Formats: sequence, structure tokens, C-alpha cells
Amino acid sequence: MSDRLPVHKTYKLYVGGAFPRSESGRTLPITDASGQTVAYGCRGSRKDLRDAVVAARKAQPGWAGATAYNRGQVLYRLAEMIEGKRAEFAQTLMWGGASAAAANAEVAAAVDRVVHYAGWTDKFASVLGGQNPVAGPYWNISVPEPVGVVAVVAPAQAALLGAVSLLAPAVCAGNACVLISPSNAAVVSVLGEACATSDLPGGVVNLISGLVDELGPVVAGHRDVDAVVAAGLTAEQAATLRGGAAENLKRVSVVDARGGLDWHDHARCQGLAWIERTVEVKTSWHPVGS
Repeated sequence: MSDRLPVHKTYKLYVGGAFPRSESGRTLPITDASGQTVAYGCRGSRKDLRDAVVAARKAQPGWAGATAYNRGQVLYRLAEMIEGKRAEFAQTLMWGGASAAAANAEVAAAVDRVVHYAGWTDKFASVLGGQNPVAGPYWNISVPEPVGVVAVVAPAQAALLGAVSLLAPAVCAGNACVLISPSNAAVVSVLGEACATSDLPGGVVNLISGLVDELGPVVAGHRDVDAVVAAGLTAEQAATLRGGAAENLKRVSVVDARGGLDWHDHARCQGLAWIERTVEVKTSWHPVGS
């Protein structure tokens, strides 16, 4: 019998379509339900976050310029990739304390949620925009446009479903995202593998495992982040994000502030309102020709 110690896997970040380690060299231990270390995850730094914002900004115009039909097909492909990694996702969720049944239910719900937003890509513009009635010989047309680069702070609970519930509507609308996950680094990294093997262009989704208290102030003060969508924050963390928004005018949406939202609740956790958080409706006037 060998007494050799096991070599634990280190789950990487996902930035710009690649899987780098944190530039800081720091890691977070990943333990199973018994407290035994089973793997490690990279602990993202401020530099990693800034690199992710650069990658998102570079990728966003091309993603927003893709047809709505194409974005829908890509999101559907992402759902297929998550489904294909069902067993791996379930294992990592069980490390976080979920039962086998709960883990499999969460993966199934995450697949359904991505499919839901794949169906919205070519519809939300018609619902949120349209031709407005005006008193005069003008066309007045409102069109929703993506805000640009969206920082997503995922909740600690429902590590996969919570992250997907915040990411998918923003990506559906044509934004590029930088996600910070404070909980299960393994789940985040496997989600990156699903993104990498889907047709999502590199940089549209960037995933950082790290601490919100460390990275939240960077998000708040970063002038190239256009909006923040966050869940499960403490009052102090929410105040930090809103303080940054007051200084540099980014949009901040804090949902599930007390961490009690049931992410399996389709009526509350998906739909048009979640897309609307990361779009800006712009209105154009044009004279009616004779």
C-alpha cells in the first residue's frame, strides 16, 4: 500500500477564454461535507479582476453586434455543455454540502434557466422597446441596448444556479460579464469549462473565485465597469458598491440582499425584469417623409 499523499486538483479562473491561475499565487481550499480537503481553487486578486474587465471590454462590442438569433443559439449551446457536465457539477456541489438529489436538481434548474434566456434573445427588444405615439410628423422609436461590461457578484448559496441566474440575462442582452463567486471555486471553474467548450466568444464571460470584501471595492471604483448585479450581500458590501456608483455613475442592482431567495423559484428568479437590469433604453426621433 502506498503512503503517497494525493495531488489535489487546483481549479483555475476563467478569463478571456483561458484558464489562468491567480497572479497572486493564492488558493482557497475546497473541502467536502466532512471537512476533508479535496481540491484547491484559485483566489482571484484585484489584478485578476482588472484583467477580466479588460477582456470583457474587448469582447463586448462583437457580442452585442451578433444577431439576436446567434446569441440565442450560443446560449442554447451553453445549456447543452452544462448538461454534459452534469455529473461533475453535481460532485462539486456536493462538496459544498448539497445532497445528491439537491445537487442534481440544481444542475437541472441551471440548464433550464440558460435555455429560458436563450429564448429571450430575439424577443426582449420588442417588449422593452417599440414605436411611441407622438403628436407630430415624427417617428419616435425606443430600442434597448446593452450597458456594456457588467460585474456580477454571485450569491454564496446555490453556487451554480445563483451564478447562472445573474449571468444569463446580462449575456442574453449583449453584455460581457465579469463574475465574482465567493463560495465554491470548483463550481465556478467547471462553469468556465462549459463556457469554453460552448460557442461563447472568449471574454464574454469571465469567472473569478474570490472574496467579495476584497474585490467588491475594486468593482465599485472601476470606471470601465458599467453596471453591477449582485446577490447575497451584507449591508456593508451593498453600501460599498452603491458608494462607488455614486462616484462614477455605474448602475447597481442588489437583489436578495439577505440571502433568503429561493433560486429555484422560476416566477421570481427569471424573466424580463432580470434582463432589464442590464440594458439602457435609447429613443430616437426621425421626421416622417412626405
